[in-house]
Amino acid sequence: MAEADIAYVATAGAAGLALALSAWAARLRGRLAVRNGGLETAMVTAQADIAERDGALAAFEDVRLALTPGGRTTRLGAPAAWDAILADLTTGEDAPTDPAMAVLDAVRSGAGPRLDALIDRGEPFDAVLEGSGGAWAVEGRSSAGAAWLRLSRLGLVGTATESGLGLLADFYPAPTWIVDAAGRLAWANQAWLAEMKVESVEAAREKQLSFDRGADAIVAEAGRLHQRQEGFRWTTGGGRRRAWRIVAEPAPGGAGAVLAFALDMTEAEETRDTLRRHVEAHDETLNHLADAVAIFGPSKRLAFHNTAFQSLFSLDPAWLDERPTHAELLDRLRQRRMLPEVVDYAGWKAKELDFYGAAEAAPDDSWSLPDGRTLRVVRQPHPLGGMLLLLSDITDELKLRSRFNAQIQVQTATLDKLNDAVAVFGSDGRIRLHNEAFETFWRVSGDQLRAAGDFDAVAALCQATMPDPSLWLGLKARVADPDPESRVPISGEGRTTDDRIASWQTRPLPDGATLVAFSDITARRGLEHALAAKAQALEESQALKREFVGSVSYELRTPLTTIVGYSELLETLGDLPERSRQHAGAIRVAASQLASSIDDVLDMAQIDAGEMELTLGDVRVSDLLDEAAGKLRARIEGRGAALIVVCPAGLRPIRADAQRVGQALELLLDNAARAVGEGGSVTLTAEPGPAEVRIRVEDTGRGIPYHLQAHVFDRFVRRERGGPGVGLALVKALVELHGGWAEVESEPGKGAAFILHLPLEAVGVAAAPELRLG
Repeated sequence: MAEADIAYVATAGAAGLALALSAWAARLRGRLAVRNGGLETAMVTAQADIAERDGALAAFEDVRLALTPGGRTTRLGAPAAWDAILADLTTGEDAPTDPAMAVLDAVRSGAGPRLDALIDRGEPFDAVLEGSGGAWAVEGRSSAGAAWLRLSRLGLVGTATESGLGLLADFYPAPTWIVDAAGRLAWANQAWLAEMKVESVEAAREKQLSFDRGADAIVAEAGRLHQRQEGFRWTTGGGRRRAWRIVAEPAPGGAGAVLAFALDMTEAEETRDTLRRHVEAHDETLNHLADAVAIFGPSKRLAFHNTAFQSLFSLDPAWLDERPTHAELLDRLRQRRMLPEVVDYAGWKAKELDFYGAAEAAPDDSWSLPDGRTLRVVRQPHPLGGMLLLLSDITDELKLRSRFNAQIQVQTATLDKLNDAVAVFGSDGRIRLHNEAFETFWRVSGDQLRAAGDFDAVAALCQATMPDPSLWLGLKARVADPDPESRVPISGEGRTTDDRIASWQTRPLPDGATLVAFSDITARRGLEHALAAKAQALEESQALKREFVGSVSYELRTPLTTIVGYSELLETLGDLPERSRQHAGAIRVAASQLASSIDDVLDMAQIDAGEMELTLGDVRVSDLLDEAAGKLRARIEGRGAALIVVCPAGLRPIRADAQRVGQALELLLDNAARAVGEGGSVTLTAEPGPAEVRIRVEDTGRGIPYHLQAHVFDRFVRRERGGPGVGLALVKALVELHGGWAEVESEPGKGAAFILHLPLEAVGVAAAPELRLG
């Protein structure tokens, strides 16, 4: 390319570049103009916002102080507010060169470590600074890496006191007070001052008085949590205890101040306590009732049940404490078959629950349970809503009523079958019941008696048959007089107009009624006279018999004595043949036995006549046994048997008639000697007892048949052991004279035993007067 061309191209290029630069510069100037316009608008808006912020800060008496990480401080707030806070916090000092540092020093002196925690770790805090012109609330917060402090005057108390609300609060009857964020008393009304017995708040501050420690704790909790707190406290003052409801409310805008109210709840608490005691007493009373009681509230839930209700159905107490509904209770009882068996249970259940809408008590109902019990059910509306259910187990009552009705019917039927005329009069004098014999006896009808009614009218009907005024006056006194001394059983006799002998008697009944009975004893009196005549004749014959027996016995003793004497004389003759000598001995033995039997008969006659007297003394039992055994030993051993005497050592003496007791033992040994055979034995034994001595005479003979054992002690009864006699009867009589008794033990074929029970001290009435034991 030529140089000219090169120059042309260079010139054209330079011109194009200049044009391009001019266009770009024009566009850049346009953009800068638009940006400058936006910045000017933003600056105007920012200046307006700053002005509004400054105005907002200046409208309130508070200031803000920012601490940046670089150590710089920024002050916000109205100059007047800064002047006020500097004046309060720097009293008596020169004007600070740096207001921010002066306020920071004041906060540091009051907040201390909390300010450092805010700067270092951003932990917020609240504090109160006391100044010369009032208190200032300090709030510390962190934002955008800077620590901010906000200081505002605590003007709540002053403004409230100076306003109408403050006057109202001052005369509010409940104690009211305000504490600042530091927990110090800031203000209190007149009621609080009166309760604390101080004249002013300043005096309360000086004495450091507080309403109550518990109330202070509630107030402090409200200030700490910045939430309303309530509590209940009892205080003592003026000689009485008082209940207070403490309400602590954080003051809005108060920077930690708390308003506290003490509401007097004494009367309400005393009323509540009285009501609680009444409820407890009511519940305790219901728990002592035998009837089951259940109370359901308006929501149909179980509100109360007594012990009888739980026991009646054997329900779990824990389940009842869960307050089941009425429907749930019915379902539970149905599951346990403790409700009446019905076809339509759902309808029956709905009908039961319909009682909640009733305005009056429902009629009494009865439930027949599957287990055989019958319950009386009472339902009535509860005054506080709901229903009261009362259940009584009347099973026993129904049974008793049935038995009572049956007994009344049996009693009426029994009275009607009596031959005696019986009537029962109540304590009011009216006739309650009578039998048919009463109508027949007095010749009156049942209609007449029912129409008569009272005792006087009945007596007027009966006086036609027995006109004895004193009789009817005496009966009326027993029937109508309530005096217990008058209501005593009496009896008597009288004669009717038709010449019958009537016996009457009265008996007071437990229910206050009186039974009056009449009977015709005419035939009885005739029979009694006849029996009395026969008894007299029998007594005369018995006396004649005793006299005859005694006379004959005494008459027989004389010839027997002669027979015995001559037989003994014949036995002593030397020239008498041996056979004749044996005959004389047999005569002597027979005569001696006959004499002994006669003596027994005489003794029985003497006992029957009540003429035998005992000669009592201290008798050794061993001596009695030895003496009786000595007299009968030869006879027993002569039959090839053995006589054994057993008497324990140390047996105490008895108070008895030795002769008569020995006589009884001899009779028993003689009876045993007749029964025992070759190789047998007779045992004579004495055994001690608590208040007696038992003497036993036992043999190994043939025994006594069972059908004769009951009559073995009867007199003149034929026995298989020795024929007729009075020996055993005399034994029994002699022992009974001493106050004892005799018995027999025997098994046929194995011998017999006779036991004498002798008391340690005789108590018989036959003892001689000077020897009878007291």
